[in-house]
Amino acid sequence: MWWGVIKMDTKELLRFCIERGFLLEPEVLNILSETEDKESIKFILEKLKSQTQERIITKTFLEQNAEKVSEFFLSLPKENQMGLEKLKIKLGIQIEIYKESLTESKGINLVKNSSGVKVLSESKPIGEKINVASFVKNLKSRFNLLKNILQERPEMENLVSINKISRNSQKSSIIGSISDKRTTKNGNILFEVEDLTGTIKVLISPNKKESYELAEELPLDSVVGFSGSGSSDFFFVNNIFLPEGHLSEKKNAPFEDCVAFVGDIHYGSRFFFEKNFLKFVDYLNGNLPNTPESKKIKYLFLVGDVVTGVGNYPLQEKDLVVVDLEEQFIGLSNLLKKIRKDITIIISPGNHDGVRLMEPQPIFDKKYAWALYDIDNVILTENPCYINIGSGNNFSGFNVLTYHGFSYTYYANSVPSLMKIRAMNNPDSIMKYLLKLRHLAPTHASNQRVPHDEDMLVIKKIPDIFVSGHTHKSAVSYYNNVLIISTSCWEDLTEYQEKFGNEPDHCKVPIFNLKTREVKILDFE
Repeated sequence: MWWGVIKMDTKELLRFCIERGFLLEPEVLNILSETEDKESIKFILEKLKSQTQERIITKTFLEQNAEKVSEFFLSLPKENQMGLEKLKIKLGIQIEIYKESLTESKGINLVKNSSGVKVLSESKPIGEKINVASFVKNLKSRFNLLKNILQERPEMENLVSINKISRNSQKSSIIGSISDKRTTKNGNILFEVEDLTGTIKVLISPNKKESYELAEELPLDSVVGFSGSGSSDFFFVNNIFLPEGHLSEKKNAPFEDCVAFVGDIHYGSRFFFEKNFLKFVDYLNGNLPNTPESKKIKYLFLVGDVVTGVGNYPLQEKDLVVVDLEEQFIGLSNLLKKIRKDITIIISPGNHDGVRLMEPQPIFDKKYAWALYDIDNVILTENPCYINIGSGNNFSGFNVLTYHGFSYTYYANSVPSLMKIRAMNNPDSIMKYLLKLRHLAPTHASNQRVPHDEDMLVIKKIPDIFVSGHTHKSAVSYYNNVLIISTSCWEDLTEYQEKFGNEPDHCKVPIFNLKTREVKILDFE
């Protein structure tokens, strides 16, 4: 098909829609009529109509079906995609405009060598096509990785696969993924659990108080262990086991270097606290009075949403002071260049940073973020990523797991205990919850994901430090000797954010001393 650029007036577009049996909301009609590439618009509308059978296309409908619309945009030739960038902003849809087919960038090769920093995560190719088989392989990988962790637990006695459970009642243990969950009329929790050999119904009685309370918290698709008794028809649970791990010790470095953690800068937003961020830069450079400890900072982590992006939420354009993604990255890089050069800056993307929403997210696209690539003391990583800092002199260093935290909203709004405490305002509770399950997004509905042959969101190795952003809420705590850090933000509350009832923290920076393990939270507000 030839994708030309043909101007078409409102009447022509309306006639096209009527001929195909659907109508456009006046606002949508006006927006689409302003677009020059009408052949692409026709293509997207035809795809949308055929797959949804919707008769009236409204702006709300487009927002609700953003993922599907995104797929249609990505099926266009790249030059056509780029020409429609302004359209996505006007429609209030998060659509990934720039993408190199379905192959991963060679991002890991772009990471600069830096003393004391090692990127431990490996970039994995996606493959030419994503289909059902890709997701099956990904799920099998997840199951096997977590099964290997669970079966090391001594409590998992008489472990058998589901197809080995006889028709006669017997005590045993099983490991499986929860594919369905409901509560019976008698108040029992009933799971449908599957492994690679079959499925079984698993029942947890309220009489098993500890197991019942744990079962209430378990999300779909999580891989857990069960011990109890039963037959091939029903398995009655006595105990539930999670794949959680713990560190045997808290490390102390032989030198007194420090590391700072920052997230959600949102450069380009008219609500960006630029003066406050520049004050933080002055602190790092030792220009503020009575801050001798600032000279000890050797590492700075920026964990996503470093720019505010475009088209991330409805009517975002009114909240932008820098409306171009490339210009946002240029402005951010100018700020980072002011930081003294002996601080290594490790930057990973978030959902606002112009990379694909599907996780794991690749390194920033050089087309837009080239200015960051030109800074010698910056290391760009994927999201999530394992990074080792401070190794040397017979010291293994600290393993840091960075994850922006896009999945956190789902668990905050679906897990009873997290809902009770309004967990988006207590993000470390979500992070502890996911450490227990050893997965950053165990339920498929909690994020969009790339089905690599190996599930890259499994927490295979327990980190020394687990750091996230996204919630705009500062928190520091420990779980099983893992230091958990949630970063604040550098953007004031927008109208869109206010709708969700979050209570952000602004301009707070946790500083961790690698030798003393002291954590200070500095306030630049």
